[in-house]
Amino acid sequence: MRITHVEARDIRFPTSKMLDGSDAVNVDPDYSAAYVTLHTDQDGLQGNGLAFTCGRGTEIVVTMIRAFAPLVEGRTIDEIREDMLGFWRRLTSDSQMRWLGPEKGVIHLATAAITNAVWDLLARCDEKPLWQYLLDMPVETLVACIEFRYVTDLITPEEATYMLRSLEPSRASRLHHLRKNGYPAYTTSAGWLGYSDEKLRNLCREGVAQGWTRFKQKVGANIEDDRRRARIIREEIGKDGILMMDANQYWDVDEAIRHMNRLREFDPYWIEEPTSPDDVLGHAAIATALRPIRVATGEHAQNRVLFKQFLQADAIGACQIDACRLGGVNEVLAVLLMAAKCGVPVCPHAGGVGLCEYVQHLSIFDYVAVSGSLEHRVLEYVDHLHEHFVHPVTIRDGNYVAPETPGYSIEMHPTSLDRYEYPGGAAWKQ
Repeated sequence: MRITHVEARDIRFPTSKMLDGSDAVNVDPDYSAAYVTLHTDQDGLQGNGLAFTCGRGTEIVVTMIRAFAPLVEGRTIDEIREDMLGFWRRLTSDSQMRWLGPEKGVIHLATAAITNAVWDLLARCDEKPLWQYLLDMPVETLVACIEFRYVTDLITPEEATYMLRSLEPSRASRLHHLRKNGYPAYTTSAGWLGYSDEKLRNLCREGVAQGWTRFKQKVGANIEDDRRRARIIREEIGKDGILMMDANQYWDVDEAIRHMNRLREFDPYWIEEPTSPDDVLGHAAIATALRPIRVATGEHAQNRVLFKQFLQADAIGACQIDACRLGGVNEVLAVLLMAAKCGVPVCPHAGGVGLCEYVQHLSIFDYVAVSGSLEHRVLEYVDHLHEHFVHPVTIRDGNYVAPETPGYSIEMHPTSLDRYEYPGGAAWKQ
């Protein structure tokens, strides 16, 4: 089987109309995706992937994906499977395009979209959901897919192999628990910054009625508004409900400490992205000042090297991988292993189109094969745009249900792709 064509499309949803996804920095996001389809010479078999964006600029990621196409088209599935790391490095180490990165920004978003589409295709070929495909790979084969370059001062391939092998005998019990109980989740859907107080209260009330016990609130733009909204949420979810807060990089370091000390009375579990996503030492200072409030970050951490530094500096209490900010599954696996070695729970970012569908696979694999624990681990959920996916996530009593259909769960309905393609789709012509 051979990849014959890489198709890239600019898909945008007008979520800014209702301020879904709004926060202190992204005040009017249109949840969007640079969407990839890998066509093959076998009828009916394709791989799909995407890179999440917020509207304007998606066309730049699409252009970058098309620039990568000659490195992908014509490759056989067997040669990619036999050297997955080599394929990944073919994208990240191209001698001319590497100058545009390396391993960061638009070029890395394009890398993620293509790489995830390849993993989707491989899992479909074996007729397994991605998390199961990863679990069924021999440990040595899996480790050989992971990019350890620049992080061997924290973890080596030999250590990774030992960690994965040591948990193999107990995998079955965790799989049983997962299938019975699901993977614990929290909801961000109630707490978008642009929502009115009345809408916030009603959504929290509805969430509690649906079985949610963990909620996230957007903060940052105005401390008095943050306090008022936190009071509303705490009134609705009760003293035993878990409340996370997310500043979306809005504050300076001292400002983050000052404002979070004023929000302590609402018992926040963590503060997410309190400052610049590149400021490792700033996060460390905030973490030291605010304990026991955890510091969470990672959705804008551009590669495994930055995660290595956050972990080495004891700067984060929740490691928030993003399935398409990092360079796809190969690099995500490296971060899962580093976090497990450092004892830091992985709580993926999923606030965007398709991200819930993606990260459920990664969290399941992390629990069953890498960390072996659900302690302090929780997976984000937003109740937006799932109807556009062929196999959307399933939530039961505030928990993710493990997907069973083959692939990475990221395939969109053709009608949705046509309607929301920018700028010619019907939704945008209107």
